[in-house]
Amino acid sequence: MINEKAYSAPSGWVALPVILLGILALDVTVLWLAVEDTAVARIVMQVPWFFLTIFLLAGLFVVNPNQARVVLLFGRYKGTVKEQGLHWANPLLTKRKVSLRVRNFETERAKVNDADGNPIEMASVVVWKVVDTAEASFEVDDYVNYVHVQSESALRNLATLYPYDTHNEGTVSLRGNTDEIATQLQAEVQSRLNKAGVEVLEARITHLAYAPEIASAMLQRQQAGAIIAARTQIVEGAVSMVEMALEKLSDQHIVDLDEERKATMVSNLLVVLCGDKPAQPVLNAGSLYQ
Repeated sequence: MINEKAYSAPSGWVALPVILLGILALDVTVLWLAVEDTAVARIVMQVPWFFLTIFLLAGLFVVNPNQARVVLLFGRYKGTVKEQGLHWANPLLTKRKVSLRVRNFETERAKVNDADGNPIEMASVVVWKVVDTAEASFEVDDYVNYVHVQSESALRNLATLYPYDTHNEGTVSLRGNTDEIATQLQAEVQSRLNKAGVEVLEARITHLAYAPEIASAMLQRQQAGAIIAARTQIVEGAVSMVEMALEKLSDQHIVDLDEERKATMVSNLLVVLCGDKPAQPVLNAGSLYQ
């Protein structure tokens, strides 16, 4: 791999006056030597110095803030100039611009299958920037396109690892654990972009939904799952409350209940605590044994 190294280019504000003074001195010398020659001879002698001036001035280049110049000499990497301002270098050097600014890329909505095999639609946004100009320029053909393709590939791969939703505690889901999924997505994208000299600053899911063909059916399934989860919690709480009530009655000797009356009391309490509607009072005109 080709790693980034610094290239020291002299300041253009120093090189520019030196070039102009040098060309002016050479031009004056040519005119002085050719003072007795014809006008055509003077023009012919000045032509090389004119092209030399253009050649030397071609070595001037500008580096803007958050921008770098990758310098090559006949296909060989010489270094990277990151210091902003006007610089001068050998005019034979090739100077490629590479932006160091932070960029956003939002993937298109992709239809994939989650860990349960359900078709879902996902999209994400990736915030990234170039940190190694040499790797970005030489290790991949087009680092911008490389970021786009690998981000979409990482998103598709992540979707197959987790279910869309789950009601089981401790199970990671795409909808219920957004922060953890974002961290996993960032790590997944970063692992794919290391060779391109790119740093991923943030990656988050921006769109998550069931595919339209199963959206209504999955909504009913979610509602049923939520009802079951809520009922389970209600029953567990009701059993605890019934157990506590029986213990209190026994410990404080409020009333002594036989097994049949305990069963009746448990049944009545469970109906009151677990019912969807308010309990209706029933007047008992007799006793349990009549």
